[in-house]
Amino acid sequence: MPKIDVYDLKGKKVSDVELADSVFGIEPNEAIVHSVLVNYLANQRQGTQSTKTRAEVSGGGRKPWRQKGTGRARQGSIRAPQWIKGGIALGPKPRSYKYTVNKKEKRLAIKSILSSKVLEKELTVVDKLELAEIKTKTMVKALADLKVEGKTLIVLPESNKNVAMSARNIEGVKTILINNINVYDLLKYNKLVLPLETVKKLEEVYA
Repeated sequence: MPKIDVYDLKGKKVSDVELADSVFGIEPNEAIVHSVLVNYLANQRQGTQSTKTRAEVSGGGRKPWRQKGTGRARQGSIRAPQWIKGGIALGPKPRSYKYTVNKKEKRLAIKSILSSKVLEKELTVVDKLELAEIKTKTMVKALADLKVEGKTLIVLPESNKNVAMSARNIEGVKTILINNINVYDLLKYNKLVLPLETVKKLEEVYA
């Protein structure tokens, strides 16, 4: 079982915690992580881009000149794709890019990233993450005391307005609820900050 130090918001070690091997100590599976990430990005696509075919653009109801005798190439409509202001051939149409991956694959991808965060020492566990008021300055100091630098993801066990509002204006810092944890955010942010309660809930759900 990997063991990790637990800190308070002043950056002082208060205890340590043994993390579950089944969640934080597995061999990371990069192939599964890549597969689930591609699925996540595909599902975010709106698929609303659209172009007009020659049937949808205005005009072109009449043959521009007779078939033979003019010396020019035969044409049936001035709205064919080769004409200026003509319709678009084989252009994009609204569609859904969504597809599903196995639920077990999603769980394995999350556990793989969590385990890699432990291996790379990019995981910080705090005993409690609570602020008395909404104050960005307080959150900045807390992160500095915890020696958390760079792009940071904070996963909250439940909705906490003071923490979320205090962190939202800090560049490179994002807070999400444990229910919304996903591979994209875990990979995008280098540092991961978890309150002890979040660690316990992750172990309950993913063990």
